Amino acid sequence: MRILYLDLDSLRPDHLGCYGYHRNTSPNIDSIAKEGVTFTNYYCSDAPCLPSRSALMSGRFGIHNGIVGHGGTAADMRREGAKREFNDRLGMESLPAILRQAAMKTASISTFSERHSAWTFNAGFQEVFNVGGRGHETAEQVLPVALKWLEDNGESENWFLHLNFWDPHTPYRTPESYGNPFEKEPLPDWITEEVFELHRNKKGQHSIEDMNALAKSHYQQHFRHQQEIENRDDLRVI
Repeated sequence: MRILYLDLDSLRPDHLGCYGYHRNTSPNIDSIAKEGVTFTNYYCSDAPCLPSRSALMSGRFGIHNGIVGHGGTAADMRREGAKREFNDRLGMESLPAILRQAAMKTASISTFSERHSAWTFNAGFQEVFNVGGRGHETAEQVLPVALKWLEDNGESENWFLHLNFWDPHTPYRTPESYGNPFEKEPLPDWITEEVFELHRNKKGQHSIEDMNALAKSHYQQHFRHQQEIENRDDLRVI
């Protein structure tokens, strides 16, 4: 069996064509989905990023593995303590470790462990490739490493490749040369003027106010964040 796990941070399934999105945003993923199984009843057990991935890889909810947040002791995996033998439990019971015991080659191309200082995330992987960037790298930096790995290993049987892309996460770093392929399409119907005003008045991370503040600071280096969002039509920029 060959398993390619595409880990696309902050990507919602309802923005993929294979899950019914009306825009042609994911032609390559859609073509893969046509040849496989699409899950429609899968839910995130823990959030945000660190608790979610830790639960997936460890097979345990955050309340059991100890990771329920992004900082402090809430971001540390619970240790086994005095009962721990030479090897810990995670080295045998994590998702990649179990696949490895089933004679599968396990590899991860990701900067996640460094971004969150979550070194336990690497447990069970035989190969770990950190391309640098701490989550700020783009697909153009990640994909060549993945293609080389597939060139070397893809034709063999029994492998599990975890491939991590951060591009859907803010800041949006799609090069200006890609243009805006959906600029002439209408905005989704649910983004009414009333809904826009509600969001504009909200506070907190990833709110319009927060994104505008970031546009004035370090996000301004990215082409798609140079303009502040003042009205509904400004949403087309990003």
